[in-house]
Amino acid sequence: MATYDYDIGIIGGGAAGLTVAAGAAQLGAKTILIEKEKALGGDCLHFGCVPSKTLIRTAQARHIMKNADTFGLPRVELPPVDFAKVKERIQAVIATIQKHDSEARFCSLGAKVQFGEPTFTDEHSIRLNGQSFSAKTWVIATGSSPDKPRIEGLDKTPYLTNRDIFSLERLPASMVILGAGPIAIEMAQAFCRLGTKVAVVQRSGQILTKEDKDMADGVMQVLASEGVAFHLNTALLGVRDLGAEREVLIKDQEGQATPLRAERILVAMGRDPNIEGLNLEGIGVELDRKGIKVDARMRTSQKHIYAAGDVTGKFQFTHAAGYEGGIVVSNAIFHLPRKADYTFLPWCTYTDPELASIGMNETAAKEAGIKYAVFTEALANNDRSLAEGESVGNIKLLLDKNEKPIGVQILGPQAGELLSEWVAVLNGKVKLSTLAAAMHPYPTLGEINKRVAGAYFSPKIFSENVRRGLKFFFHLKGRACG
Repeated sequence: MATYDYDIGIIGGGAAGLTVAAGAAQLGAKTILIEKEKALGGDCLHFGCVPSKTLIRTAQARHIMKNADTFGLPRVELPPVDFAKVKERIQAVIATIQKHDSEARFCSLGAKVQFGEPTFTDEHSIRLNGQSFSAKTWVIATGSSPDKPRIEGLDKTPYLTNRDIFSLERLPASMVILGAGPIAIEMAQAFCRLGTKVAVVQRSGQILTKEDKDMADGVMQVLASEGVAFHLNTALLGVRDLGAEREVLIKDQEGQATPLRAERILVAMGRDPNIEGLNLEGIGVELDRKGIKVDARMRTSQKHIYAAGDVTGKFQFTHAAGYEGGIVVSNAIFHLPRKADYTFLPWCTYTDPELASIGMNETAAKEAGIKYAVFTEALANNDRSLAEGESVGNIKLLLDKNEKPIGVQILGPQAGELLSEWVAVLNGKVKLSTLAAAMHPYPTLGEINKRVAGAYFSPKIFSENVRRGLKFFFHLKGRACG
């Protein structure tokens, strides 16, 4: 029997890799964790989720201050934003969380941490910093990086991605954002609220294209009302560097070319898997156009090599990566054939209002050929929402032909938090009648979850047949007014 230096080796210190490393080490597996960056935490901690949500909160605070009069307070004239201080706050939050993802912590759990860029030399061994390390099982969790789209002139024009937008020394006066996915739209609103003139360029006729159009349009309308300019259904002809400014040349559906000029360009047009330099082809690990191919147990074509997180190209969410890391631990350490199930995968775009989803939306249901019914409830009918000064948004509940929930979408304040109840309901197979009958505190935004469930039952409970039956058995006298 072959002997190896480690029971399990993990390449990548982001959400998926850290989940596997912590689980494996604590279960007694001799574990090595390898990270190419200078610190653990991955893209989410350093260039994604954490800095973006910190920036969004800062921008939201300024937006509230700017609109103090809508809350019955004196109007405030705000000075320009000092982005250097915003950057300091972002870095302070990252540093606080970094302690949890430190080399010392993982060493205390029993995992050895190494930094550098490894290359597979065979199916069980890698070369790192001039040394060879072998493991019985390997996990590739190297994440993804911003895509470099083929746009004329982009290679000669300075531009930003999520890797450098949070470390700017000063706030740009203007910005053109290429792309309209979650990162692009979150940053569009945040920088607009801080004082940047923002324009968003999108090839299709909808922002947030994985969402239902009515919900995505609701987000766009809010951003447009705050000053974000949208150029939809446009073709990107090219970009060029003008020195103090950059120029983006677009063409609309009528063939009209329009130059957009701004101090900065943010490119947010997708992600590429981080697989370069690993020599995966050399060891027989199969790839596709999205990333590393895996089965439901997160195994690659080499069954002792697993892959999890963004590098697979499946679902590019931190919580999905952590979940997949747990699947790997079950299979690689416990040797239990656990499969990933994304039926009720939740996600959230952290605009204001937020747009949160779980399971299928109407777009996905139609693509799958599933017959469904929609039940909705508007945030404008929620007392807490009105008290908070929020009236935009709604909740959509989708039921299949058997009247079973298949998905929920929420557009509104704290939608990501509101979705948590549905995470429990759908994963726990809780009956809608249980949710509809449950007591929620008043006044809360969460009451909307109860109300939309009630919207499904109301026509059944208050039907004409029910009224006739009650009248017959209990001699009810009927309406007293109207």
